[in-house]
Amino acid sequence: MDAGLLVLRVVAGLLVAGHGVQKVSFRLGGHGLAGGTEEFRHDGFRGGRLTAVVAGASQIGAGLFLTAGLLTPLAAMAAMGVMTVAGTVKWPKGLWVQNDGYEYPLVLVVVSAALALTGPGRWSVDHALGVTPWPVWVALAAIVIGPVSGLLTRLVLHRAPTATEGKIHAQSAD
Repeated sequence: MDAGLLVLRVVAGLLVAGHGVQKVSFRLGGHGLAGGTEEFRHDGFRGGRLTAVVAGASQIGAGLFLTAGLLTPLAAMAAMGVMTVAGTVKWPKGLWVQNDGYEYPLVLVVVSAALALTGPGRWSVDHALGVTPWPVWVALAAIVIGPVSGLLTRLVLHRAPTATEGKIHAQSAD
């Protein structure tokens, strides 16, 4: 069981961290901080550069903490939050990833929730520090707070499209 949790943590954690690296750099196929900023603006977020930096840093931190099995419920909560935001962006396109849907963010949210519930296993920093198993209420709180914080973030940072953007979107739909 511990080997399976290690594999799950390392793969999911590095994917979440990599997602963040793409937002703020040219590494892993990213378009630098300017590209990450433009992506957020295109997806209807206000805040520009700060939004990209905070999102990227959250993803990198959450992913690396998940990978290490460090403060696992909190890391899972942060990962669920940022990936819930990603899911809201892709929601209108449906579930499946081949249509640019929310399948991938959903999988990372569910894996993060599962890690919050199961804990990181013996081969983790949490275990080495003696802070595992985490109480069930901590995992349940993380599972609720993570996605809710993502939805609130989307609500607070969402901006209505400008008149020009609305016209461009309407023309592309024709």
